[in-house]
Amino acid sequence: MSPKAAGVKQIAQNRKAYHDYFIEEKYEAGIELFGTEVKSIRMGNVNLRDSFCVVKDGQIAVHGMHVSPYEKGNIFNRDPDRSRRLLMHKKEIRRLAARVMQDGMTIVPLSVYLKDSLVKVERGVAKGKKLYDKRDAAAKRDAEREIERRMKDR
Repeated sequence: MSPKAAGVKQIAQNRKAYHDYFIEEKYEAGIELFGTEVKSIRMGNVNLRDSFCVVKDGQIAVHGMHVSPYEKGNIFNRDPDRSRRLLMHKKEIRRLAARVMQDGMTIVPLSVYLKDSLVKVERGVAKGKKLYDKRDAAAKRDAEREIERRMKDR
């Protein structure tokens, strides 16, 4: 289910992931958070830039996701850059781990959103782009913009 569905509020998006990777598949997962982290995320104080997911010991965790400390959280605030466990079925985690090991793929968080008052993370199985792939994508995007501009002028 995409974050654009009803009852879903987009909090943060990792646009850099779409620039640096080819996204093959997308998955939704819950995330293990503490109370002040949830409050901070609801306020939009989360950054997904340079974050990634790691499968270790049958569990999947997101590293590099920065959740700013909650202003009124005082002693209950946690480390903003700590790794956070993602909540998925073991069968799905095993399948992802096998895919990452075999195909040279990586798991990248794409967005954080609220779905019926629960914090969810959309992450994708991605393959890295080379520099020439990025240039091709930019050229294609520019060409599409030019076509749209020409069609508008008519």
